[in-house]
Amino acid sequence: MIRDNETQTLLEDSIRRFVRERLVPREHEIAETDAIPEELVQQMRELGLFGLSIPEAYGGLGLTMEEEVRVAFELGQTSPAFRSLIGTNNGIGSQGIVIDGTPEQRAHYLPRLASGELIGSFALTEPGAGSDAGALATSARRVSDAQGDAYVLNGTKRYITNAPHAGIFTVMARTDPAIKGAGGISAFIVEAGTPGLSLGKIDQKMGQKGAHTCDVIFENCRIPAANLIGGQEGVGFKTAMKVLDKGRLHIAAVAVGAAKRMLRDALAYAMERRQFGHPVAEFQLVQGMLADSKAELYAAECMVLDAARKRDEGRDVSVEASCAKYFATEMCGRVADRAVQIHGGAGYISDYGIERFYRDVRLFRLYEGTSQIQQIVIARGLMRGAEI
Repeated sequence: MIRDNETQTLLEDSIRRFVRERLVPREHEIAETDAIPEELVQQMRELGLFGLSIPEAYGGLGLTMEEEVRVAFELGQTSPAFRSLIGTNNGIGSQGIVIDGTPEQRAHYLPRLASGELIGSFALTEPGAGSDAGALATSARRVSDAQGDAYVLNGTKRYITNAPHAGIFTVMARTDPAIKGAGGISAFIVEAGTPGLSLGKIDQKMGQKGAHTCDVIFENCRIPAANLIGGQEGVGFKTAMKVLDKGRLHIAAVAVGAAKRMLRDALAYAMERRQFGHPVAEFQLVQGMLADSKAELYAAECMVLDAARKRDEGRDVSVEASCAKYFATEMCGRVADRAVQIHGGAGYISDYGIERFYRDVRLFRLYEGTSQIQQIVIARGLMRGAEI
């Protein structure tokens, strides 16, 4: 759903210029230093990128799902680290509060997330639990004493995006140990600096330099009872799944954007690089790789837009979101592989940048649900709707 075509076009154009003129020239620097310069972060704040999906009432742009994925098509065409920094504020780091938060929680946190004053982070995965809700071990014990009503959290979260920079964490913890599955899980807002909250060392990853993850550790971490999202226990995993449906569409759109960039770079190289007196783009086997990439990219873009429009209509898109995330991220990996192949030996050399994208986009098939988890979601959705 596009609310105003002219406004949307202006937004996409401004982000496209920002990506190509400001971000792309700094990609190598970010890869070398593993950090995004503060002046770029400030420019991202000024463009409103931290509040793309946060409602206008709280200072965000309030983009619809279709509007958001169109923006993600543009943001995906540079180093994923840039998108990752703003991604949690627009997705998993804020949407639990947007979707299920109390009016007080929304009013207190969303304006600061929208402005980029706060970085939000989403703490679900644990050393022994990711997609398996039943294995989640972090506990939240309710206490009432002279200091008031509170929860005391204990446990460790792993691979938490933006944790080293986060001002608040959306934390999934088990409030009812008697319920072993998803029903015993609740969602909480935990502010950085709360006594008992500490961070592990920053993870050294295969790719995505400039985007940081680390462990988040809770040791008798006491938070006010008012920080229970929605004020209701036992619905935290449902909140997480609502957030992930939206997040999967966003990641699918980012994968489409990255594939567009890689295909554009591969085509430019193939038209410039000459062998046997001709540009390699004139050779049919190279043309086959270019054509396969374009066809799959077009299919993924159509899937993402269709699922986004259905979500804007208020429909349940759990299966469609998983289809889009599964196909788009796998497609992106295939395009990356072909782009390296088209570059030949140059594709293996860091000077050309394609080897960096090859490593960066590998993560798309893992986070917010691996490709295999998407297959399970899709298959179970089919079985639920089967007519027997």
